[in-house]
Amino acid sequence: MDVILVVNAGSSSVKFRIFKSDAPGTLRQLISGQVDGIGVRPRLKASGADDQKLVDRSYDATDVPDVETAMRTAGAWLRREQNLHFVAVGHRVVHGGPHYDRPVLVNERVVADLERYVSLAPLHQPNNLAPIRVLLERFPDMPQVACFDTAFHRGHSEVAERYAVPDALYAEGVRRYGFHGLSYEYVAERFGELMPERAGGRTIVAHLGSGASMCAIANGRSVESSMGFTALDGLPMGTRPGQLDPGVVLYLLSEKGMSAGAVQDFLYKECGLKGLSGVSNDVRELLDSAEPRAALALDYFVYRIGLYAGYLAASLGGVDSFVFTAGIGEKSVVLRSRIAEKLAWLGAELDRDANGRGDLRISHPDSRVGMFVVPTNEELMIAKQTVATLTAGGYAGAAVKRTA
Repeated sequence: MDVILVVNAGSSSVKFRIFKSDAPGTLRQLISGQVDGIGVRPRLKASGADDQKLVDRSYDATDVPDVETAMRTAGAWLRREQNLHFVAVGHRVVHGGPHYDRPVLVNERVVADLERYVSLAPLHQPNNLAPIRVLLERFPDMPQVACFDTAFHRGHSEVAERYAVPDALYAEGVRRYGFHGLSYEYVAERFGELMPERAGGRTIVAHLGSGASMCAIANGRSVESSMGFTALDGLPMGTRPGQLDPGVVLYLLSEKGMSAGAVQDFLYKECGLKGLSGVSNDVRELLDSAEPRAALALDYFVYRIGLYAGYLAASLGGVDSFVFTAGIGEKSVVLRSRIAEKLAWLGAELDRDANGRGDLRISHPDSRVGMFVVPTNEELMIAKQTVATLTAGGYAGAAVKRTA
């Protein structure tokens, strides 16, 4: 069967989705899976469209030591045991830098360009690129498309995009990019389908997961983001600090004697909810913990979301809708309720019963600001962008027809 493969690779897992086009302009998910525990306790899991288990297989750590072998393991299972033939592959790539403002067909030159941004997304970029290299080596003629988390934000005004630094640095690419763009683009599109009367309004979307950010959207387009040059900025996250005075970094370098590499590891892996709580980076564990610092971490998380709501509302000139998405935003009734309290000054009023059920609309009918829960689907957005990019380039005219 001819299908489109979507890959979202991280440091310890490779997530994959299989999509088939049943008709022009439509995509249907067939398989969802991942290889996790890479290098420690590798495990291949996958389920079908109706959630039936297709595989649950463990490996020795030495058999799947890295992302490259995880990709080969998953690919071999999909080809040999599921009899799937990939006509195209779409990849999540976190940082597109100043040059990639839309999805792009991958070749060796593009990969070399994207490697320049590894230092700007050290947790993500190397792992995003690893499967691309594997497939370029093994299947050089198979079309691959890189889809960027930064691309959705690249229409920001120059005033919003700039830092107050000399122009030469801006020309080199030192600017505010914003991230989680694949999620925001999907949510903006889906919100327009679910609530078309609100699609042209002023919307704040909160992507709240282990990585967290917020985005101001007007008429379906990003106008401002909580994140900036890297994915360290903005809201506190599981292990990242969010907004931080640059003087703290200077202090770590000059007064604490830390190397640049040590500071990078510290900021990406030891801060955020983990650093504040001393307990965990997982909101579920913090909610269950009796440790006072766990409560402090959650208080801080909610407080900063409230601050950024005001910041983004100012960029929009007001707000009509507030949308929760991603793991915490979609699943945590408690945190949605606490965040809603911080939005009361904007005119937001929660419907507690609707929130408890996780309805699409969780605001009270009299609320001036509508509050909503819209599950994200980055993989479907990657699949759509892959098909659109290949069609525009003369590839997927063939690829889409073959999968129809």
